[in-house]
Amino acid sequence: MELTKLIVTEKKAEQFSGDLLVYCVEQIKKNKALKCNNPMVQSWLEQLGSMGEFSGKEGECLLLYPQVDRKGTDVPGFFSAKRLLLLGLGELEEKGVDELRERCRQAGGVVAQQAAKVKAVKLMICLPESIGLRAKAVAECFSEGVLLGDYRFLKYKKKDPKGETYLGLVEIRLGVLAATDAIHKGARQGQIAAFAGREARNMANEPGNGWTPSHFAAHARMLAKKYSLKCTVLEKDDMERLGMGGILAVNQGSTEPPRMVILDYRPINASQILLVVGKGLTFDSGGISLKPATGMEEMKYDMCGGAAVMGLMQAIGEERPDLRVIAIVPSTDNMAGGAALKPGDIITHYNGLTSEIVNTDAEGRLILADALAYGVEKFKPDYVVDLATLTGAVIVGLGHHRTGVLGNSDELVGRLLAAGERCAEPLWRLPLGKEYTKQIESQVADIKNTGGKSAGTITAAAYLEKFVGETPWAHLDIAGTAWEFTEKSYIPKGPSGTGVRTLLELVRRWKMEEKKEG
Repeated sequence: MELTKLIVTEKKAEQFSGDLLVYCVEQIKKNKALKCNNPMVQSWLEQLGSMGEFSGKEGECLLLYPQVDRKGTDVPGFFSAKRLLLLGLGELEEKGVDELRERCRQAGGVVAQQAAKVKAVKLMICLPESIGLRAKAVAECFSEGVLLGDYRFLKYKKKDPKGETYLGLVEIRLGVLAATDAIHKGARQGQIAAFAGREARNMANEPGNGWTPSHFAAHARMLAKKYSLKCTVLEKDDMERLGMGGILAVNQGSTEPPRMVILDYRPINASQILLVVGKGLTFDSGGISLKPATGMEEMKYDMCGGAAVMGLMQAIGEERPDLRVIAIVPSTDNMAGGAALKPGDIITHYNGLTSEIVNTDAEGRLILADALAYGVEKFKPDYVVDLATLTGAVIVGLGHHRTGVLGNSDELVGRLLAAGERCAEPLWRLPLGKEYTKQIESQVADIKNTGGKSAGTITAAAYLEKFVGETPWAHLDIAGTAWEFTEKSYIPKGPSGTGVRTLLELVRRWKMEEKKEG
């Protein structure tokens, strides 16, 4: 876990002597008043509101310096913090639970942005009370938002010789009236989710020459050692022996051998098995079907599905749920070397299905197919979820606002839709059916790897469906949300880490769903 300390405290905020003290301000719809849980701040709000200087709308900020004397106030000596931030939450009445959770998350992200502006190292947020959410959820979402918002990737930046580069928050205090076990648990859950998402962003931010299949394997071994997971890495020889023609074909043009990384979390009392598979394409040139040069540098992000799965396993290791979770990351790059896969070639997948290669840039489904077929046969999971930056077509259909989800199980898709709403990584279901499967029929093989321009996201999922049998399965196409995701205060430019929190929310609510089934 990272170095930022997260502390839940009952100590009076007035005694906090750090860099930034934050009070949240709610707009009251009925009388258009402003509400804060500190009497002194409340009196200021009445004055500020009457002067039109602060309205409390969502995301609005007002920075004050309490140690600086101002005429007509008794501020000096009342607060010990160097700076005081008033943060508007907007109107909260009649909002749903998921919307309130996101409002807290967004507020946490704004706090992180303001902290960066003043280079704050130690921060305290006085959590709002009585806003329609349980105190545990408020603590969870604020901690999640501020930690996700405090993210930065500086590994390859030259260090400032004067040491003035802002490295982020070192300590975050959440101020509450009573530090109950539930609030501590909520804060911890937010921290775990945020750090897992940040780790996925770190992997995605690495360049193609800094994150290869061997790095996925090394990272998995580190997680296995740290969290007592079982790690298995299939090497190229293993894949040849097993007949994994999809990942081997994609790897033909590369000098870096492929890896299939498997992490297995196996608690004693697990009654069900969830298999998650993430596409680990560490760089995608398109192969012989070469991509345009403009924007190709972003193809280092083609492993965001694999990064999300690794992030999930980090969170699983921290939380230790009563659900067996197995993660598989098939990993290679897709290059146009002399031995590269060619359009017109025919390959044979792990389950024996042959595939005609129409476009070598439709490579993600080839490596996922082997991983899905192998995982389903070997581990016999109760449910399967895969994540992949699979198609540009999903961006055409849904933009950068929602992840496309498809599957053969209404129940599993429903769980994922609910999880996505709860953690503000929204999904939108697309159909599957025989009419789409017909598009990937081949005259010379069992199937072909593209179904044409029409319904590209759906035909890609139809390809994957051939490799899961009757197992309940869902596919998340994160090509539009893995980077350039809808702008939010806690999501930076570049990779978003999407999918980590959706899967974690799915796992967290698993027991509840099991009880419903029973």
